Amino acid sequence: MENKEYIIISLGGSLIIPDQIDVNFLKDFKQLIIAQIEKGKKFVIVTGGGKLCRTYQNVAKEISNPTSEDLDWIGIAALKLNAELLRVVFGEYANSMVVSNLSDNLSFERPIIIGSAYKPGQSTDWGAVIAAENIGSKIVINLSNTDYVYDSDPNKNPNAKKIEKMSWEDYRNLIPKDWNPGLNSPFDPIASKKAEELGIEVHFISGGNLESVKNCIDNLPFIGTTIK
Repeated sequence: MENKEYIIISLGGSLIIPDQIDVNFLKDFKQLIIAQIEKGKKFVIVTGGGKLCRTYQNVAKEISNPTSEDLDWIGIAALKLNAELLRVVFGEYANSMVVSNLSDNLSFERPIIIGSAYKPGQSTDWGAVIAAENIGSKIVINLSNTDYVYDSDPNKNPNAKKIEKMSWEDYRNLIPKDWNPGLNSPFDPIASKKAEELGIEVHFISGGNLESVKNCIDNLPFIGTTIK
């Protein structure tokens, strides 16, 4: 049975730390989530690594010859740092411990569980899907610095077309087939396959448009892409 009380958010690291930590975004995001908690919602928020992650990974590749697993461990450390920041930002609203393994029993001591990462080969997106499966939610909200999924990279192709609704099959044909550390894809291929198998739909919304995030949570029309 679908559990609509619980909201799963995959929070891209590019929103937490694009170049430096985005204090204004974190303040506004906190205000939005607390307003929803007052309506009776509970949240699992899984953090990404962002530029912090890629900076460390790039230095490792420049100086050494790291394996994919090495790079993943660096990414996991970056995710954990961002997760701890978010846990402290939410203070009394968040469980006292960050959850690394989101397949474990998720106990809401408080209205927010902050998730990070558990082991190599598993991204923020994967953690969000596993959390959704764990608590019976059929929706994941993916927040990043882009407003839609596009048919090609809008940073490289000025004629890239936004897509408002699409199937998992069509989406997976747009992205790489394999996961690798630091992959820059709206939703990673392993998590996408799992979401499709579980019948989970993912809403892609720009974290810069928190009004749309609010509308999505409230089951109102929003600006973004839905994949199901």
